[in-house]
Amino acid sequence: MIPELKKLYPERLDKLNLWSLEERRVRADLIEVYKVVHGLSAISLPFQDLFEFENTSGRTRGHSLKLQKKRCRLDLRLYFFSERVVNMRNNLDDQSVTASSLNSFKSNLSGLRKQSLGLFMDSCVR
Repeated sequence: MIPELKKLYPERLDKLNLWSLEERRVRADLIEVYKVVHGLSAISLPFQDLFEFENTSGRTRGHSLKLQKKRCRLDLRLYFFSERVVNMRNNLDDQSVTASSLNSFKSNLSGLRKQSLGLFMDSCVR
């Protein structure tokens, strides 16, 4: 890649109001989790095979539909879909998690991106 053009990438994204590649990956993962939780996914596995809800008795932060992070002995497991999306989904606000339809969930994600809450930035870094 030409070094002079590399620094223009964020400016072009801002001017065209486009999502970066990393933001699109995070958005696609969150949409797929929403589909799995609500039984709308093309994945033939049921919710219980991929995720578990966390027991939130006594907790006051965040929403009540948090997913439980499983313990991983090997680093390889950390990068599985069912592991890498848990933190991102648990960081969503209550309105997004309890969205009544997929379209309202997508619009909530767009709203969170506009608020620049850091949900989509550096999301792959643990």
